[in-house]
Amino acid sequence: MIVGELLKAVMALGIEQAMQLRYGALGLLCLFLLGVGFRARNATCMSIGAVIFVILMTQA
Repeated sequence: MIVGELLKAVMALGIEQAMQLRYGALGLLCLFLLGVGFRARNATCMSIGAVIFVILMTQA
């Protein structure tokens, strides 16, 4: 349950950033991978999306 809530919070933050087009295509790829990984319960997609998200946040 906590992981699901954490992912929802990350998705909300990611969507907000994508709407501002601050991160462009890489930000949208991150959201796509997180969304697909969460829905398909694929840990690989979620991990890659999370890593991209962290990289984008550290560059900000």
